Amino acid sequence: MTAVSPDTEPTAGPAPAYDLDRPVAVHPLSFLDEGDEVTVGRLDADSYCVLPADGAALLRELQRGMSPRQAAGWYLERYGEGVDVAEFLAAMDELGFLAPAEQAAPAEHRAVPWQRLGRITFSRPAWLLYGVLLVAATALMIDHPDLAPETHNVFFTSYTTAVLLLGVFGQFPFVLFHEAFHALAGRRLGLQSRLRIGRRLYMLVAETTLDGLVVVPRRKRYLPILAGMFADLLTIAVLTLIAAAVRHPDGGQPLLGGICLALAYLTVLRFCWQFYVFLQTDLYQLIVSVLGCVELHRTACQLVGNRFKRLIGRPGRMADESRWHPRDRAVARWYAWVLVAGYLFSIGTFLIGVLPLLYRLFDTALGRLGGSHPAGGDALADSVIFLLITVAQLAAAAVLMHSERRRRRTVHVID
Repeated sequence: MTAVSPDTEPTAGPAPAYDLDRPVAVHPLSFLDEGDEVTVGRLDADSYCVLPADGAALLRELQRGMSPRQAAGWYLERYGEGVDVAEFLAAMDELGFLAPAEQAAPAEHRAVPWQRLGRITFSRPAWLLYGVLLVAATALMIDHPDLAPETHNVFFTSYTTAVLLLGVFGQFPFVLFHEAFHALAGRRLGLQSRLRIGRRLYMLVAETTLDGLVVVPRRKRYLPILAGMFADLLTIAVLTLIAAAVRHPDGGQPLLGGICLALAYLTVLRFCWQFYVFLQTDLYQLIVSVLGCVELHRTACQLVGNRFKRLIGRPGRMADESRWHPRDRAVARWYAWVLVAGYLFSIGTFLIGVLPLLYRLFDTALGRLGGSHPAGGDALADSVIFLLITVAQLAAAAVLMHSERRRRRTVHVID
């Protein structure tokens, strides 16, 4: 799950002409007071800026219907100094805060599509239902350990190709469910959302962008940020309950139950992915929001890099620390260790949760082809198809990474 974007900086240039005696049309804005600074932005668009308190007050007066000339007079009387209101309007226009001149003043922020569904999804009755599902699934796992997520659950069939295809495509509906919970938690607050496909390491991922989340009070941001992880827990619970419902008295599982347990285990691995904070996952977004940081990841990486370059005697290649936000600098001193812990956790997850899967899949496929595992014609064909799909995946990842590296090199040369 992407919640915050960098501050938008207006481009330099001559200020356009404004009729200073007529009120300007200002889009509905949200003002988040943070002491000497106020974060101002639109809930319906990913556009915001940080203004000093007096600048935010001036913008409020313009939004209330004062003409620019009246607002400038109000500012002079209130703060004892003049303001270039035309330049201020040009900056606000560049940010997208002003509506077209011929448009009437926008009405209050309208309800976004699916806002009611978002409120229902996170209503008290819904939370009660979610709690029942989670408690019931946990109790069943304790009572029947064979229902708990285990590596061997992935092998619901002897066909390695089927296992591979389930791992590649079977999680897609649940990834969408994860992102839908992000979106609905944001829509509940009146935020627009956009879904896009991105890449983390060598894997394609879905990401939800919540426009305007940065101007929502911090305590209200936590649910939209964590909603996807909660959706993963619900997915695991529901899949476990289905497997328990179809479970044979002797503990065996039919095909449906086997698939559900396999998908539940894969969802656990995807849940663990959120702890890889170096990939700027949902947990990273939570840390940034709680601590009020701006570009914590970049600052922490540069901090670690500077320490290393200082250690090896290459201070000339250190990043400029004066460009770091003060809050990022303070937090990065200990967050750097969180980054290291994230890397170690990802390595541990791979060794414990992923490597045994890969070993068994390749041992079965190669063993059939090598003759160490006796197999019929259909099993041999299954192994060949499995290996071909695997090679194709690795080749596609290599091409993607090479293409991105070339693109970055080209951009660097152009710059």
